[in-house]
Amino acid sequence: MEPRPNGSTLPKRIARLADLAGNLWWTWQPEAQRLFQRLDPVRWEEVRHNPVALLRQAERARLNAAAQSPAYLELYDRVLAEFDRAMAGETWFARTYPEHAGLSIAYFSTEFGIHEAFPVYAGGLGVLAGDHLKEASDLGVPLVGLGLLYQNGYFTQRITEDGWQEALYERLDLENLPLAPVLGPDGGPLQVTVEIAGRPVRARIWRLSVGRVPLYLLDTDLPENDPADRELSARLYDGDPERRIAQEMILGIGGVRALRAMGIRPAVWHLNEGHSAFSVLERLREHRSAGLSFEEAAARVRATTVFTTHTPVPAGHDRFSLSLVERVFAGYWEQLGLSFKEFCELARQDEPWGPTFNMTVLALRFADHRNAVSELHGQVTRRMWAQLWPDRPVESVPIRHITNGVHVGTWLARRMRLLYQRYLGPDWLERLDDPAVWERVLEIPDEELWTVRRHLKRKLIAFMRERARRRWQRNHVPPIQIVASGVLLDPYALTIGFARRFALYKRAYLLFRDPDRLRRLVNDPYRPVQILLAGKAHPADEPAKRLIQEIYRLIKDPSFGGRIVFIEDYDMEVARHLVQGVDVWLNTPRRPLEASGTSGQKAAWNGVLNLSVLDGWWREGYNGANGWAIGEDREYEDPQAQDEADAASLYELLEKAVVPLYYDVEADGIPHRWLRMVKESIRSLAPFFNTRRMLKEYLQEMYLPALEAARGLPTPAA
Repeated sequence: MEPRPNGSTLPKRIARLADLAGNLWWTWQPEAQRLFQRLDPVRWEEVRHNPVALLRQAERARLNAAAQSPAYLELYDRVLAEFDRAMAGETWFARTYPEHAGLSIAYFSTEFGIHEAFPVYAGGLGVLAGDHLKEASDLGVPLVGLGLLYQNGYFTQRITEDGWQEALYERLDLENLPLAPVLGPDGGPLQVTVEIAGRPVRARIWRLSVGRVPLYLLDTDLPENDPADRELSARLYDGDPERRIAQEMILGIGGVRALRAMGIRPAVWHLNEGHSAFSVLERLREHRSAGLSFEEAAARVRATTVFTTHTPVPAGHDRFSLSLVERVFAGYWEQLGLSFKEFCELARQDEPWGPTFNMTVLALRFADHRNAVSELHGQVTRRMWAQLWPDRPVESVPIRHITNGVHVGTWLARRMRLLYQRYLGPDWLERLDDPAVWERVLEIPDEELWTVRRHLKRKLIAFMRERARRRWQRNHVPPIQIVASGVLLDPYALTIGFARRFALYKRAYLLFRDPDRLRRLVNDPYRPVQILLAGKAHPADEPAKRLIQEIYRLIKDPSFGGRIVFIEDYDMEVARHLVQGVDVWLNTPRRPLEASGTSGQKAAWNGVLNLSVLDGWWREGYNGANGWAIGEDREYEDPQAQDEADAASLYELLEKAVVPLYYDVEADGIPHRWLRMVKESIRSLAPFFNTRRMLKEYLQEMYLPALEAARGLPTPAA
């Protein structure tokens, strides 16, 4: 298989477009994206911003014209020079930690959200993992990613006329992705084998380059495997427990074996959520095979393992029945020198229906470096797992927090980037976690900031109208669904965005608790408001799908005037347009169930104001002058009382604070008081809520302490 276009098939002068397309570095470089877009703007949209597919399909005449265009070649040379610097230049990590040259950190995650052209992610967990890898590339942190290649990706969402979500699965076209098979010593594809329920399941290894960071993905779709096993890596988050545990065995056990087969010996192992916790069992097995006692092996694994938990409710953690574990592991425990009972005790969690093997418990017990993803989530997590440390008070449970951030290059609009460059200084990207840099935001003229904000909203609405047009042409959907897609939106009206995974605790319904009040709000002829919603429900989450249906039926009500819309098939492309183009970002989780959330951070970077419950990251970010807080800084025992109080607060804030401030326009046509709050939002939030600060914290608080703790311990295996 030819993994990507060959440079020899392109005009010689622009042959290195193939190199650029083969590395996902371009996904966070606006100028690199423009380089591909200029070849054929129409086809660039048709292939969903996939440069591999674009170069395969590009007409020779267009390629030749680009190779002869001085303007194109100037951009080409500039982008390729920057690419070469990014791949081979000295990095922050090399300058700061020269003593750790050669260090390798394995980063396991069940999903990675890098770009919409590679849809092997479901939502926030995967997008965070993708941002983590990108920032590691920017800083030069020696990370190695490990995940699964889902041949069917995550589902494509279709909403019927009645508002019901349908899930469609499309097989990935591997030839149009920048994947390269990892080859073994014999020149053939490198494979690893994992015994599952007594049968060998083979997985091949693919490599995806994310800047400097290699991401290795395992794929069981091999003719040597049984038909059912070929499907193990087909879909993300399979609902069947037997397939789910098999997936996690491939990820955890197979992931360790894949790294070993490639000669990669990580000094530190980072598990992003509990899905990959079986990796600790494989590392225990290695140490036991090398002659260490179980206690010595466990100490070695604990010292070098970092575990991040993102789930604030017990039901969200993967757990499996002991009978299923016994069947699929089929004697694996003997290689650890344990009985089956002792093996189960490694991760035992008693539930009302009986004992289970809990993946989070396994990870917590075999990681000395543990963290939640916001300050409040840290409190919740310590309470949730306090029983694992019965001799400690809850506040002393050894789980710290590192608040999530976002990768700025991925989520910042190009026009905002240019504005920052003009007023923050040419080195602002290198210093984006320095609060002193962001004091200069106050110097940006209101006129320029307002011009950029209006441009981004017009761009968002043009994007939505074009999507609606394409849907009308291709699917022949009823006209009411086209209206519900946003064709009647006003580019000058106050626009509120609400986009996230549809789960009941996210409370998308809160805005609709009083339809008459909402109707008056959106239809005010002098101060209209429009609301954009997007999000997918898990295909097995029937209550969440019914919620989408109920909201969609309200959206179709003509009395709302087409001012409330639902954007179908929420993905990273839709997310970028929303966080860049709306005026207000709305978040209404049931506190304290939002572990962190990062969409509001992405919005803040683009000059969008947050209107949110004080949960997750916003509880740390809100300062009283940089947005609005829904409800009180407290928790409720009665969910109905919480909904009632938060809905009342939301409506009052919209009616008395948000809407009046936006429409408080002075004689020059600019809402200066609104922009004062926008600047305060950027100034106060930007230096902290980014992956630059986040990854440096992981290095200083988790990775380097893990490396230090491992010294002096037995080292037959890493």
